[in-house]
Amino acid sequence: MQDVLTVDRLEVLVVVDNATDSLSSNPKNVIPEWTGLLTGGRMRLVSGRGTCCAHHGLSLLITAHRGSESHTLLFDAGPEGATFLRNAAVLGIDFGAVDAVVLSHGHWDHAGGLVAALRAVADARGAGTPCFVHPGMFAERATRWSDGNYLPFEPVPSPAQLTEAGANAISTREARVAAAGAFYISGEVPRVTAYETGLPGHVRGNGDGNGWEPDPLIIDERFVSVHVKDKGQFIFSACSHAGLINVLTHARELFPAVPLYGAMGGLHLSGATEKIIPDTIRDLQTFGLQLIAPGHCTGWRALTALAGVFGDALVPSAVGKKYLI
Repeated sequence: MQDVLTVDRLEVLVVVDNATDSLSSNPKNVIPEWTGLLTGGRMRLVSGRGTCCAHHGLSLLITAHRGSESHTLLFDAGPEGATFLRNAAVLGIDFGAVDAVVLSHGHWDHAGGLVAALRAVADARGAGTPCFVHPGMFAERATRWSDGNYLPFEPVPSPAQLTEAGANAISTREARVAAAGAFYISGEVPRVTAYETGLPGHVRGNGDGNGWEPDPLIIDERFVSVHVKDKGQFIFSACSHAGLINVLTHARELFPAVPLYGAMGGLHLSGATEKIIPDTIRDLQTFGLQLIAPGHCTGWRALTALAGVFGDALVPSAVGKKYLI
């Protein structure tokens, strides 16, 4: 814990997300895609070729500033390399600035673009950039439908593939710090709420290649925390399979002297988990968050309910958006 730095400010660029939205109003500290492209001189004509693509998945480029120094973390890489690289080119991402990469959990919509992303980083700054993974991410996974059939997921790139792509793959269940201590990468999240019971129908290979076993908890998912000066902890939770309340509770217990300021990522309150929206919103109010930026797998029903309770503190994510924190 002593190795975790306090940073002066954060910039978060949404490289991949399910939605695109450059028309809705935003607070001054949130810049939508088209505005960012225009002010950055990257858009001279509005066109499909010159703007980002939405895709089911998530990738965030998080830059922490401390004095004259800056440290950048790539948090997930979306569902496929083509989308990730296309959006990165539109947004003008400097891969040479990426100090570390984190894969939040072992699902295709976060890992499908990982090899392409790591190759881009290696091309820009050489091999050896740390890529933090969890050993449980590499299991075979699938969804069990109501009719009893199984739909397999695309496998997560193996540690050998990550190494071949130029990364230093660090596989661990334990918490780590990255980029000179600017980013705290959690270990496995304790499950303490009664209602956050994981993803129904989610299964993993049983190890002998002949069947499946229940895997609702997806215990390999981690979150990233950054301590921002005069604000507090900002939490990045990719899908919140552990449950957002479990995530925030654990973050608060890890750093009891640092208040929670905001949270961003997928909240997985869609489909079979819509039933826990009221419990989640009730308990979310106890954390005093000043900024909530849900996206990806959150779902429109949850977004509607959150907006009714949290008002202007809610600023939904969209591809190409930049948050200044």
